[in-house]
Amino acid sequence: RISLAWGTAAWAAAVASAMSGVGSKTELLNVLGDVKARVQDKLGVVDFPMPQFILIGKQSVGKSRLIEALAGETFNFISGTLGSRRPTVLEFRNVASARVSRWHVRDQKTGQWEEHPIERVMRLVGQLHEDLGESVSAEPIYVRIESPGCVDMQIVDLPGFRDFAMDASKQHLAKQIEELDMTFMRDKRNVMLCVEQAADAATMSSLQKCRSLDPKFERTILIRNKLDKYYQDLTTENVSKWVDGFGDLPENLVRFALTLPYWKEGTTPPKPFRELADDMNGEDLRQMSLRGLSQKYMQTIGFKNFAAFMEKKIERMFVESIGPVLTSLKDLRTRAEKDAKALSTEFAETDPHRILSTTRDCGVSFAMALTHVMEGVLDLKPVMNLEDELKEFHSSHQALGSSHFSVLPSEDFATINDYIDYLRNDIQLATFDVEVNGGAQFRRLMSEVEIFLRFSEIAVETKKRDVIQARGVSMSTLTWRDVVVKLLSNEAHLPLQRRVQYVGERIKWFFVNQKEAVLEFMDKLDGTPSANMYSPLYPKHAKLIKQNDMIKHLLFSTYDKACQRQMEQFRELFDNMLTSTFSNPWVFLKGTTASAGESEDMSDAVLPSFDDTKERIPKEIQGRSGTETVLSRWLTDIPTDSSQIDEAVDKVQMLVLKTYSFIRSQVCDQVELFAESFFKLPMMRRLEEDMAQIELTDDDTANYQARRDRLTRDIEKAQESLVEIDGCINRIQGFKLKCEARGVPTGI
Repeated sequence: RISLAWGTAAWAAAVASAMSGVGSKTELLNVLGDVKARVQDKLGVVDFPMPQFILIGKQSVGKSRLIEALAGETFNFISGTLGSRRPTVLEFRNVASARVSRWHVRDQKTGQWEEHPIERVMRLVGQLHEDLGESVSAEPIYVRIESPGCVDMQIVDLPGFRDFAMDASKQHLAKQIEELDMTFMRDKRNVMLCVEQAADAATMSSLQKCRSLDPKFERTILIRNKLDKYYQDLTTENVSKWVDGFGDLPENLVRFALTLPYWKEGTTPPKPFRELADDMNGEDLRQMSLRGLSQKYMQTIGFKNFAAFMEKKIERMFVESIGPVLTSLKDLRTRAEKDAKALSTEFAETDPHRILSTTRDCGVSFAMALTHVMEGVLDLKPVMNLEDELKEFHSSHQALGSSHFSVLPSEDFATINDYIDYLRNDIQLATFDVEVNGGAQFRRLMSEVEIFLRFSEIAVETKKRDVIQARGVSMSTLTWRDVVVKLLSNEAHLPLQRRVQYVGERIKWFFVNQKEAVLEFMDKLDGTPSANMYSPLYPKHAKLIKQNDMIKHLLFSTYDKACQRQMEQFRELFDNMLTSTFSNPWVFLKGTTASAGESEDMSDAVLPSFDDTKERIPKEIQGRSGTETVLSRWLTDIPTDSSQIDEAVDKVQMLVLKTYSFIRSQVCDQVELFAESFFKLPMMRRLEEDMAQIELTDDDTANYQARRDRLTRDIEKAQESLVEIDGCINRIQGFKLKCEARGVPTGI
């Protein structure tokens, strides 16, 4: 097994020290460069802790010539009149034993390095720019140069900023290029090499862009080009101030001033490029020395000082990055192994001979997990407050065009927002703004639907004609008790029934929206101490449900059907209860059997004797008829004489309203009991049975087979990813062993 524990910063310093003079520097850059390429291109991991230098600046400021100086030879990536429009990643490898330079371009499709003559490389790179037309791309071109005269480093050459654009299309291209460059500049892993002309520091526009993203210049290096143009302006009095930017450059900004090789356009160089670079470097040093520039500042003059600084800088940065790289690779491998294991498990569980039982097992686990969610689970998502809950419920039924129930408790509420304001400000529900789910949300739901039900009123006024019609032809045909029952059944049943339908729809909507919370509960148990309190199958089945859309669809559709069935049963049972209530309200309105005179003090409670029990029963029976007694007394107060019909009508109207208010209060007081008995408990008891009876259609079987085919490909990709990750780790580990063989102390 590969050791992934990494040592301290002292080891990194020792590596850097040992690499000097033993040729390990190029190897380190090759190792980390290849690791980065494999991780980003083959594994698709973008966020990887690998530092890199990015080269920025305006067009024609000398960026290309600086790259040539780093490569040690001239070349020109032909990119037409529009210039470069995509990043170019240049990997310079110093190979002292090489007689000639070797150029490579990485194929964009295969990711393999292919060697080409320099002329072919320039045409390939130029064509990749020209293919973009007047657009840009963040997809880079990769070029590698192995040469005895180049600097060991890697750099990303970005398209130059365009300060001037003649027409709208060029202006749009300039804006695209700036957005592309700024994307690279915002990445805090990137060190910005900002190329400017050696002019007044206050006019350096590219440096200002760097300052906006890196205010302390912690990852900005300034290169002031074309120093030779300012020789004549510099004197012993101002040379140090000029190097300092006359106060416009902060002291902590790393900066270099230099002159890069140049010759008349259209002619050949008068000397080999490296000799020209040496001459320019020597002249820069000579001129600044003649003007008395101190040794402190002389280290920032000339290309060779810049190149030496860059080699040390990139060496130090890459050595320091080895630890984070290995840590990231370790995390990446852990995730890849977990993903590969999950895919293999799903493949095994979706075997054609086991798929039906697997689906049913997942469903049974889901049904069992619902019970735990209803009991209350901490830190479970998704959650919502009552306002969001009511708005989502209202919006869903608006979209469905539901008209079989009232979505607002009263016509006096113009919109759902009015009802929400009433609940928050007038009723002041304690949990209104608390985001909850599961059992806590159900308890809050019960409070809300009880309030909704209490808005129920008889929709029409009981008229004199209605009372006479209900009484019949003769005053002696029916009793006033029968008249009240008729009027209640005719006028009061429907308003309460429509609100009961609202209760059923709300409960159904609540349960339907618990699916994701239940699935999250099952999944989050994996690797937690709480997992020992529940079925070990929960995490396994949760992953299968999440990964397999067919299993998820079958489970969720079965669950939704169970919610719909239970809502219909709830509505039917509640309607039956209301029908029986309005057919004989006097029985329904019998009071409770608790004695009002009983003491609330429990300290003297004792088991009753047989004589106590015999004495209690008649009292309880007599005491429960309180409401019925009141109504009966009101009935007897209604006159039966035909001449007193107006008074009788008034008393009947009053009695209908009073009786309805008693019924409504009783129903609202017991709505939670009805919801538990008619909806929640039956559904949760029958859900496991529903899940255990899931059947597959021919389409489901075909879809499962298609899923298995995809799984086969995904498993192959996962295994390839693991091979790539292990290859990267082995590559770095091999480099570490070589360093140890050269005497580098290691704490790895």
